[in-house]
Formats: sequence, C-alpha cells, structure tokens
Amino acid sequence: MMITNVSGSFGKFDVAAETTDKDFTTATISFSADVSSISTSNADRDNHLKSADFLDVEKHPALTFKSIGITQKEDDEYKLKGLLNIKGVSKEVTLDMEFGGISKDPWGNEKAGISVEGKLNRKDWGLNWNAALETGGVLVSDEVKVFGELQFVKQS
Repeated sequence: MMITNVSGSFGKFDVAAETTDKDFTTATISFSADVSSISTSNADRDNHLKSADFLDVEKHPALTFKSIGITQKEDDEYKLKGLLNIKGVSKEVTLDMEFGGISKDPWGNEKAGISVEGKLNRKDWGLNWNAALETGGVLVSDEVKVFGELQFVKQS
C-alpha cells in the first residue's frame, strides 16, 4: 500500500561465479530462480505474485540473470552489469556490488563473498498489475529493491 516495504525471497535458486582473478573484475556471475519458490510470508500475496498478473510461473518458471561486465569503482566497490530476464523479457540492469574478500574456512575451503543491491522498475518487465486505493495512490510500487548476500566456494 506504498506505506511499507514487503520483503520476499526465492527458496530455490542457483548462483555461480567464474573468475580468473581474485578481485572478481573478470568474473561471470549467473543466477537462476525457480519463480514458484517465491515467499513473502503471505500465501495469498505469494499466489498472486505467481499468477499471470505478475510472474506467471505457468509460462515462465524461471527468472535469470547473467553478468556482462564488472567495473571497479573503488577498493571493494563495483558496478555489476547484466541481463535480467523476467517473463521472457531481457533488460540490461546495473547493480552495486561489494566484494567482501576471499578467506579460508576452518575446513580449508577457499570462499569469496559479495553483496549485491539495486533498484528496478517492475514495469520494465511487463509486471504492470496494480490497484487504486480509496485514499489515493496505488497498492504496489513500481520500484523493486534487489538485495543479495552471496558466498562462493572455490571448486577444484
């Protein structure tokens, strides 16, 4: 209702990163989410998001992202550019990315961490449904905030 933010997540997803450098500037990052696994802690809202009004899981079961470039801004701050595909529509997006570094865990696994965040306009992907409120305004904001905390394990 445009007075608070609703948080949600995908319960089933895959994410991978491939890089030749330790600073991730040459990395390729890919993400795929099973759209039917969306959860906002409200079954009615989740079912509506899965419907043709929004994500249309029957016709488009996955949401995907594939990076096309990473540019370093400052020491550990980057811009992550990629193609985001929702409902069969691919659009280029740029997200803020923070590289947390590389470290070994107590079991000897080498891990890298990144944080990603940004804002998208849902209408860019044809997610246009809305409802007018009697107090004025609309039920659903056009802006969607994206946030992810990712940890990668180096594969041998």
